[in-house]
Amino acid sequence: MATNSTPSSVPGGPPTAEDKVLETGASLIQDFQPTKQLCAHLNAFHTYADEPGRYVEANHYCAHLTEDVRQCILYDSPGPDARLIGIEYMITPKLYETLPPEERKLWHSHVYEVKSGMLIMPGPTTVPGAAQAWEAAETQEMKHVIGLYGKVYHLWQTDRGDKLPLGEPKLMMSFTGDGQFPFEKAVGDRDKRFGSDWKRKRELRKDIEVPEIHPDADPIWKRRNSM
Repeated sequence: MATNSTPSSVPGGPPTAEDKVLETGASLIQDFQPTKQLCAHLNAFHTYADEPGRYVEANHYCAHLTEDVRQCILYDSPGPDARLIGIEYMITPKLYETLPPEERKLWHSHVYEVKSGMLIMPGPTTVPGAAQAWEAAETQEMKHVIGLYGKVYHLWQTDRGDKLPLGEPKLMMSFTGDGQFPFEKAVGDRDKRFGSDWKRKRELRKDIEVPEIHPDADPIWKRRNSM
């Protein structure tokens, strides 16, 4: 069960009573407009651009800036003690194509994430009828996400046990095919926690049209395949 205590891996004790009082007062008086724009929770796995195959699960909380630009805050869990581990920007193909060639190499595609069933929007699993309706909405959203390009930086390497965000930000990429990481174990374990099923997602998404991926995207896998 999630609590308001400090995660055991993070230095320091729980927030003090004074901190909690100040936070409560601030939440009643201040207007947190940027975070109020968050409208979607996505979950998927990222890999390190300088170490392909090393992976991290990320919970994305995203907002639309425009119809062509989204921005997401990334956390290591969906709980109240979640650590903020990174950020992701997503843009449409028409904006991606305007970027300089070197910049385009910093971005990744979402085709495999969507078609494999890895990328999910966690939703209701126990309310009769709600799960099916949510799946339909999720599948519709995946039709939009599949064509987007993402740029991700992780700030906290929780996968190696860092107690604080150490070192420089790490550029992350997406997985683009089978065999690049232990998919069934990692995604299967995730699905158990969220009450999801990647095999069912994959089947529901089989008819989603696959867009052409720009040759400058996903460079780490192209380099790896050419070695």
